[in-house]
Amino acid sequence: MTPPEAAPEFLAANGWDGARIEPLAGDASFRRYFRVVRGEARAVLMDAPPPHEDPRPFVAVATWLDEAGLVAPKILGADLDRGLLLLNDLGDVRMREYVDERPGSETELYEIATDVLVHLHRQPPMPGLPPHGLAEWLAELDLFLDWYLPAVGLPIAGHDEWRKAWTEVLAPVANDGLGPVVVLRDYHAENVMLLDGAEGIARFGLLDFQDALAGHPAYDLVSVLEDARRDVTPAIERAMIDRYLAATGSGQAFERAYWALAAQRNTRILGVFCRLWKRDGKPRYKAFQPRMWGLLERDLAHPSLAPVRAWFDAHVPDDRRTAIWQGELA
Repeated sequence: MTPPEAAPEFLAANGWDGARIEPLAGDASFRRYFRVVRGEARAVLMDAPPPHEDPRPFVAVATWLDEAGLVAPKILGADLDRGLLLLNDLGDVRMREYVDERPGSETELYEIATDVLVHLHRQPPMPGLPPHGLAEWLAELDLFLDWYLPAVGLPIAGHDEWRKAWTEVLAPVANDGLGPVVVLRDYHAENVMLLDGAEGIARFGLLDFQDALAGHPAYDLVSVLEDARRDVTPAIERAMIDRYLAATGSGQAFERAYWALAAQRNTRILGVFCRLWKRDGKPRYKAFQPRMWGLLERDLAHPSLAPVRAWFDAHVPDDRRTAIWQGELA
């Protein structure tokens, strides 16, 4: 977490000459974040180094979210060619730790998380966003075949049946007429900052939305309720699905989409976490795999997922699911 070499020059050009630069966070990508401190003033420096990262989508989506009435970091300065952004500081209170330390706040905060999506989905989609539909869902699922199966010692087999089963499940979702909306894609408790003195959706400061696409409204609700990094009880999940349905008037089509996209997302993440371990040298992601399997097994229990459940039963034995991550791969 050494600051980028160009950071002092960039900060000076944006009125922060002589500011102290402190490590703040990294994530699963090449992006890194630093807190910039000068006296009582604070800001955040994002380092999104080219060619691995491009900060332009972050700037575009942050601006759009602000105009849509949601809270995202404001852009205080930018050097897009060097991948440097100066952002206003949303503070230190992250939803994940706040809820874990105050369990009594869980229902209220997940209600706000749901209300953020209700508000987001009432906005016309952001112009120019790439689509996130059937073709993209199917392509993402191949991450499971390419990375998960080899990681647990299984052959890459049954690809045609895999594609057929998932198409049977996801094609009705792609054609249900409920989108497109802006899909943040990584909306969960570790990407929400809680802002002091604010209420309702204004209390939520959003992070990590640069990969936003135009897709199905169920996707981000899945993301926050079937969280890869934090256990959310089935009771909370059910209550928030019902809250969303009541607020939007969505019906059975949304319910079907929710479980189908939950299975799609969790299957993709099982593959992504193996790739982070094997390709990117980040073995800490192995610890999340038992949770991911618990979520996926719950999704696959729904009747509409029967074709996909049959594929898993035929190709992924029980000892290559949760058990292996609690044993030899732990």
